[in-house]
Amino acid sequence: MDVHTIQNFASKVQRMKERHAIRVALVLSYLLLVAGGKDARTTTQWENTSPFLMHRQINKTIVMEGEDIYDCIDVNLQPALSHPLLKDHKIQMEPSSFPIGLNVKPLLRQVISQAHMSILECPTGMVPILRNRRRDQISSKKIDIMINKDKQQEVAGIKYYADLYGVRATINVYEPKVKKGSNDASQTAIQIDNGPRGHVDSICVGYAVSPSVNGDNFARFHAGWRNGKLNKTCFDRDCPGFVQISHNVGLGGRVQPVSVYNGPQYVINILIFKDPKTKNWWLSYGEDNTPIGYWPSSLFTSINNKGNFSFWGGYVSGPTASSDSPQIGSGHFASEGYGKASFMRNIQIVDENSKLVTPNEYKDRYGTSDTRKYSVDGYKVNKYGMHMYYGGPGNLV
Repeated sequence: MDVHTIQNFASKVQRMKERHAIRVALVLSYLLLVAGGKDARTTTQWENTSPFLMHRQINKTIVMEGEDIYDCIDVNLQPALSHPLLKDHKIQMEPSSFPIGLNVKPLLRQVISQAHMSILECPTGMVPILRNRRRDQISSKKIDIMINKDKQQEVAGIKYYADLYGVRATINVYEPKVKKGSNDASQTAIQIDNGPRGHVDSICVGYAVSPSVNGDNFARFHAGWRNGKLNKTCFDRDCPGFVQISHNVGLGGRVQPVSVYNGPQYVINILIFKDPKTKNWWLSYGEDNTPIGYWPSSLFTSINNKGNFSFWGGYVSGPTASSDSPQIGSGHFASEGYGKASFMRNIQIVDENSKLVTPNEYKDRYGTSDTRKYSVDGYKVNKYGMHMYYGGPGNLV
């Protein structure tokens, strides 16, 4: 999946109405953040093929259910520290503080279970690194070409402009259909940006289905970022930068279980926030807001102080994302409501006082880029944040 700059809305979006078009070219249209699979077995007989790990000591190798392979390496030898800007970086093992109000939980009418990312058992002091055999077969140059050629995009969600020090949401997890053999991808994510047009810094986290990159049609958890000054986009471990501190969460792994249309619903909680002391951008997940790691502020030029744009929702990107669009979310229109359409709830931002607050409803816009394929409905705002249903079948009707 590739990273693109936010572009113009196709038409003005009127609040409290569905089916108004939004044209957004998301800064991280190739993002991936997922994890999944609880049962794992250990082996020591796999040959490591990762370019990052060839010369690094592997403490342990773990094979997950579904044959995802993770190598456990010393936290101080992880690929992130190969970045030239992190040459003398001292790892921050935990946030100096969390946003105020983080422990306030909303009252939910429906009982919704948590989906899980890939949970491993690397020893303390180690971090898990996924071996993606499909991705390892593709040179970094070819990946850049694939990203740059991904001209087409469609989107359904909420955009928001304000001074931002973090973003949060509870995300309903599905596995949208993307045609076998397609180079398109379908993603659901939260995003925070800053920077001038053409040089936008961005952080984007969520789940995605991308058969051309991952070799399967599973929903996988990904963390992406963009350095606007260098015009460089990365996700997970494809290039150094994201510093992981968790020894048991695997980036790039499956998110499971996934929701079933008119059946059980599953969610993941994602929080991206700026550490007020170190200025690093932290990523945490789950009901307990477990820290996974962070992006050092030195990686960025514009977002190192704060963000000024955010997005919550789903989008598709790729060579045929508009002409032969994949599904977004559950693959059903937002008007079908709970249990049938995908939703995001508890959408909040972190303000200048490091406090979680409900976004100002007069600063947001919601809608879709093509109302024939996708929609947004059920938009509302309360003290726990914003809520919406979103998604649609694309051309897979």
